[in-house]
Amino acid sequence: MKKERKNRSLKRVAAAFLVLSLTMMQLAGCGKSDADKELVNVKLNEVAHSIFYAPQYVAIENGYFEEEGIKIDLVNGAGADNVMTAVLSGEADIGFMGSEASIYVYNEGSGEKIVNFAQLTQRAGNFLVAREKDDEFTWEKLKGKNVLAGRKGGMPQMVFEYILKKNNIDPGKDLTMVQNIDFGLTAEAFASGQGDYSVEFEPFAASLEKEGKGTVVASLGVESGNVPYTAYSAKESYIAEHGEIIQKFTNALQKGMDFVSSHSPAEIAKVIQPQFAETELDVLTTIVERYHKQGTWNDNLVFEEASFKLLQDVLESGGELTKRVPYEELVNTEFAKKACEK
Repeated sequence: MKKERKNRSLKRVAAAFLVLSLTMMQLAGCGKSDADKELVNVKLNEVAHSIFYAPQYVAIENGYFEEEGIKIDLVNGAGADNVMTAVLSGEADIGFMGSEASIYVYNEGSGEKIVNFAQLTQRAGNFLVAREKDDEFTWEKLKGKNVLAGRKGGMPQMVFEYILKKNNIDPGKDLTMVQNIDFGLTAEAFASGQGDYSVEFEPFAASLEKEGKGTVVASLGVESGNVPYTAYSAKESYIAEHGEIIQKFTNALQKGMDFVSSHSPAEIAKVIQPQFAETELDVLTTIVERYHKQGTWNDNLVFEEASFKLLQDVLESGGELTKRVPYEELVNTEFAKKACEK
C-alpha cells in the first residue's frame, strides 16, 4: 500500500513538473516571437549623409524605426538627381532630398507624382565663411569680392543668390562667383588661399574655424527664412498602397525630432556619433549646436504651405521654375500631423 501511494505521489510530481516545463517553454516561445518579430524593410535613399539631418540619425541610433516595426535600408544617393531616379524606378521606397526635385518632375509631366509627406529641415544648412572674424558683417561687404560658391542651378547656390538679391546685390555683376570647384573641395581651396569668402556646409565650416583658416560670419539658413530644404517623399501610388508603413516611418522620425527638441547639442552629438565616426565629438557638438541655434529643425514634420511658397520663390528667383505648382498637388501632411498627436 505504501509503495502504491509512493508511486502515485511520484506520478503527481512528474505531471506537475511536465506542466511547469511546458508552460515555461510556451512563455519562452512567446518571448522569442516578440523579440524576433519580423521587421518590414524600407529602402531609404538620402541625398547626402550629413549632420544636417541629425533627427533622422537619432531615430536610427535610438531604435525608433525598429520600435515601429521597420528596418531601414539606408543608401547615400549622393545627389537629388540620383535619389529621384531611385524613387521613380522603384529602387527606393522613400527618397530624402530637396523638395524642389518633386516640383521639377511634376512640371516635366513625366508621369507619377512624387509626394512630400514629411519635412525634416526648415533652414538652409550652409554658412558664409570669411578669412577673419567680422562681428559687423553686412552683405554689402561682398561687393567686389571673390566668393567660392555652389553649382549653378543647385539649391545651395539659388538660396545664396536669393539672399544677395534680397540685399540689393546683383549676383552677376557685384561680385565674382567661383563655381568651377567640386562640391566638398571648396574648403580645401579656401584654406589654400583662394577666394575672399566661401559658402560652406558642415563639417567644412567648423573645420576651417578649428584650423584657424576661416570664420563663419553669416548663416544662409537664417537669412533665407524657412525654406523646406529637405523632405521625405515617395510615389503617390506607394503612399496609397503602403499608408501604414509611411505612418510608422513618420512616427519614428517624429520621435527623433522630439529627442532633438528636448536634448542638448552635446547629448544629440553623442547619440549620432556612430554615424559620423570620422568627426571628433567636440566638432560634432559644435556643428549640432550651430544647426540647433539657427532653428534648422522644427518640433514637427508638417510641411507648411508658406514654406512651399517660399521654396518656389527661391526657384523662380534662380530661373529654375517654369511653372508654379499648387501646394496640395505635391504635399501630404496627413502622416506628419498624426505623428504629432501620438
